[in-house]
Amino acid sequence: MAVLEHLEPKKVFSYFEEIAAIPHGSGNTKAISEYLADFAFAHDLEYHQDAMNNIIIIKEATPGYEKVPPVILQGHMDMVCDLAPGCTKDMAKEGLDLACTEEYVYAKGTTLGGDDGIAVAMTLALLASDDLAHPRLEVVLTVDEEIGMLGALGLDASPLTAKRLISLDSETEDTIFVSCAGGNMTHLTMPVKRGPYPGTPMTVSVGGLLGGHSGIDIHLGRGNAIQLLGRVLVEASGYTDFRIIDVKGGGRENAIPAEAQAVIMALDPEGIQKACARMDAILKKELATPDPGVTVTVGPAEDGLPLSQRSSEDLLFLLTCTPNGVQVMSPDIPDLVQTSLNLGTIAVGAQEVDLGFCLRSSVDTQTQMLVDRLMQFALAVDGSIQVSGQYPGWPFRPDSPLRELMTQVYVEQFGKEPKIKAIHAGAECGVFSGKIPGLDCLCISPDMTGLHTYHEKLYIASTQRIWNLVTETLRRMK
Repeated sequence: MAVLEHLEPKKVFSYFEEIAAIPHGSGNTKAISEYLADFAFAHDLEYHQDAMNNIIIIKEATPGYEKVPPVILQGHMDMVCDLAPGCTKDMAKEGLDLACTEEYVYAKGTTLGGDDGIAVAMTLALLASDDLAHPRLEVVLTVDEEIGMLGALGLDASPLTAKRLISLDSETEDTIFVSCAGGNMTHLTMPVKRGPYPGTPMTVSVGGLLGGHSGIDIHLGRGNAIQLLGRVLVEASGYTDFRIIDVKGGGRENAIPAEAQAVIMALDPEGIQKACARMDAILKKELATPDPGVTVTVGPAEDGLPLSQRSSEDLLFLLTCTPNGVQVMSPDIPDLVQTSLNLGTIAVGAQEVDLGFCLRSSVDTQTQMLVDRLMQFALAVDGSIQVSGQYPGWPFRPDSPLRELMTQVYVEQFGKEPKIKAIHAGAECGVFSGKIPGLDCLCISPDMTGLHTYHEKLYIASTQRIWNLVTETLRRMK
């Protein structure tokens, strides 16, 4: 029996459950793209599928709407894959285990993929409908949004004729987003040397953090597990000498890491225990409000060849000193983060260490400022940086007929004005604004929490409300 079959809107949740059965993490989108192509073929709809697995599906206007200007409905088909501690699911090969309460839908032990599976499900429900009035629909579903909007950047927009776009890729129903930051992924690589060192192998872990989306949640003061681990290790260095064998943490550059772990070779295990107990108490006090579940733990580890003293010191320098979090607040828009970066991943290999950062800013020159800053840190440890996935920001449009129409419908249905906001997170609206001159676009979605983490939830009643909002907005375009 389908888990979500009793939920409304039925078609939306039915398609969402079908999508959830298909592995579709970033970089693993061939299967879901083929599913979407098969859907278009089965419904006799024009579609364009490219080599990257992006897909455009077009449905002509319903009777009476033939002369109404067309509209783009947009989302992305890839999701961030994150596992709860102890979960053994292979998200590259296995579908999600969906579950729901009366209030929300979630996935057992993993991210849900509501970001942005709900956009895919809603657009499929619209494309499959035979009783909803609308102008020509140009549905654009991109790939690899979560790793730098690569699909949108590589998309051939020539099949698109519309000059207005509704994106279904945010996380809150009370806000219509109208502008966003640009950014990139920057990786800092440092060469390392290894050599024998006496001592006891130990594991030092920082966990229990909430993590979150590095654009939407970066201002909340949540702990970054990788940087906190560096802080713990610096504290430990005051108790005893040790060398680092390995460090692991984070899953995506754009997700605030909730867990991180170091394997070290320590001369005095008791000193490591004392340092970690002290840092556990300190972090519990410091993060009591934003991250009350934080823990610092110590355990045994398997033996390994440690980094040299210089390489261990250089790595601690990067973990504790590279910038992270909010860098500049907007001087023009209250409470908006203007510039930030997130240390989201770390991988220690035999000969090098790689740190992955997500950089964001609504001011392009400040994005470059962060790149330059990371370059200086790289040079200090004889390393280098590589920048990828550069994407533009989305400028605010003062005159927006589409925003005015959706606001009017929103007030009628919700009994209040929506919030009109810029967002610090990246949005593909910026890419499409660059590809389609004069594009009038906005972004809205149902309420979701815990994006990019295994705490992710999609709220059922909100999904129904946003479905009603979007379908009525389309009907009122005539």
